[in-house]
Amino acid sequence: MSFVHLNRSSNSFRGAQVLITGGLGFIGSNLAIRLVREGAEVIVVDSMIPEYGGHLWNIEPVRDQIRVNIADVRDEHAMRYLLARSEYLFNLAGQTSHLDSMDHPYQDLDINAKAQLSLLECCRHYNRNIKIVFAGTRQIYGKPRYVPVDEQHPLDPVDVNGINKLAGELYHQLYHRVYGIKTVVLRLTNTYGPRMRVVDARQTFLGIWIRNILEGRPIAIFGSGAQVRDFNYVDDVVDALMLAALSSESAGETYNLGAEQPISLKETAELLIRCHGRGTYQLVPFPPERKSIDIGDYYGDFRKISSHLNWKPSVSLADGLMQTLTYYEKHGHRYWPTADAA
Repeated sequence: MSFVHLNRSSNSFRGAQVLITGGLGFIGSNLAIRLVREGAEVIVVDSMIPEYGGHLWNIEPVRDQIRVNIADVRDEHAMRYLLARSEYLFNLAGQTSHLDSMDHPYQDLDINAKAQLSLLECCRHYNRNIKIVFAGTRQIYGKPRYVPVDEQHPLDPVDVNGINKLAGELYHQLYHRVYGIKTVVLRLTNTYGPRMRVVDARQTFLGIWIRNILEGRPIAIFGSGAQVRDFNYVDDVVDALMLAALSSESAGETYNLGAEQPISLKETAELLIRCHGRGTYQLVPFPPERKSIDIGDYYGDFRKISSHLNWKPSVSLADGLMQTLTYYEKHGHRYWPTADAA
């Protein structure tokens, strides 16, 4: 558990009406579980589109304490009713695959831009007092011109997903400035942990790495493996989301998340293998469609959120990987077909 972040005795969310879009997905479900344990009244909305990571098992620990609404955030009538009753909106729904955004750009536009505008319009008309925390992405920076990347870095996305996520972020900032809706943007980096999508690399490459190592297959690393990344364990990201929601000073702000010790992909694979106790990796050529949108080295400067909200990551990569491996060793059959489940 994180070192600061929330005063557990304050019951800051106790009795609060909270809505989480994408709430059956990776980050949303971990957030929902934490909020229920903090005493919040939680509604999760998820479209359950197979490729986007929603999974009913994700909320198993609190399934009888959460209201689940299977709906699409693009459904204005459903969202109008849900938003009108909420004190907090954690806006986590989105299409996250960079390759899918290039193959299906209109769908990405619809989900990551148009749907965000629709949500904000519902808030403008029916609930201007709501506090919104929007899950943005470091992808909007594109190929870094310097590292660590701070919030002043130029924005130059390299794919359709980055452009549409940037539009979604700008809508949130605009509705704060013009209509006074309390919005805050967190630019997430590589989030990992229990309940992450592991059947493929749509959310993060670490997901398929986890599955491969548990099934005895080698980890495939594109290129030289020297590319540097930063990683945040999901509990730390949940802390950041909750702190941003509770802070009276965060409205209108944009914050990077990040890690204190960036690490290369090759070193990450070696660490994962040590945590598991066995496994191999192999360097493979970049597929052309991935190479064209690769951003090279990236790690974020998170001093702003540390200064404003007293947040910094507390779970080491080694500890986080161990906890993630343990979760999928126990529950992997819930997330991908196995011989035991056949």
